[in-house]
Amino acid sequence: MCCNWRGPAGLNASLVLGRSRRNTVLFDDHQPRNAVTNESHGFITRDGINPQELRRIASEELANYPDVEIKRQRVINVTEQDQLFRIETDDEAVYQAKKVVLATGLKEKLSDINGINYFYGTSLFSCPFCDGWGLRDRPLVVIAESSNAFHMAKLVSNWTNDLIVSTNGNQLLTADEKEVYKAKGIHVYEQKITSLNGDNGYLNHILFEDGTAISREGGFIAPEMEQASSIGEELGCELNELGAINTDGIGRTNVEGVFACGDTSIIAPSQLIIAAAEGSKAAIGVNGALVEETF
Repeated sequence: MCCNWRGPAGLNASLVLGRSRRNTVLFDDHQPRNAVTNESHGFITRDGINPQELRRIASEELANYPDVEIKRQRVINVTEQDQLFRIETDDEAVYQAKKVVLATGLKEKLSDINGINYFYGTSLFSCPFCDGWGLRDRPLVVIAESSNAFHMAKLVSNWTNDLIVSTNGNQLLTADEKEVYKAKGIHVYEQKITSLNGDNGYLNHILFEDGTAISREGGFIAPEMEQASSIGEELGCELNELGAINTDGIGRTNVEGVFACGDTSIIAPSQLIIAAAEGSKAAIGVNGALVEETF
């Protein structure tokens, strides 16, 4: 049994498998998508926890289960051979497993806007449900360069009445959508952004190509998402139109013996508690498959 993880999905899958007395190897390359995040929210009993602290606590809990082993390695290749999966890591180690759980997650492709990486994770975020509360009642911006700009701004308006939308030079909104924004006092800036400006990761103002400068204290962006690992596709897993791996209700993919969970199989909403639940379901699916094979 093998779990390849970066966060709560793989951790929780390993916990459930360990409690099911399944030999489980958990691979971690220490490159989580939330590396820039200082606090994680929306997970009851753990609201506001640092993601690294969550991982530390989870690792301690997993140490109670002798059938779970954590390897600080990156999986570089998985192939199927004689109804077993051959797993190769970056240090040339080789493992075999009956089942594979993919919890490799997603990676973000941020815009090439000058300064965006400096503010991302401190005053610019991607999930309003995670960080909207922390930015409540402040002057905010939604930076969106895709068709979900309209929905994102509507969502963020739940936390502030002082909101602007920037499409960074893209003509994304219809006349009707702009009228809806106008009625709600939301101004749309369609000119390109020259730079984001501020100190210590905290946004102060946005400078547009035409010289317009707008004061803002934070906001949300809608980055493109893609699979952090190509292993699923290389194994033949089908992706949906959003780029997530297709799974059924217990994490099974179209490839026999391969399961997926967390951000790997759900593009949004991207929250710890949802990823952890998906990991649990996938582990239950794996255990059920192994039980059926035994009988």
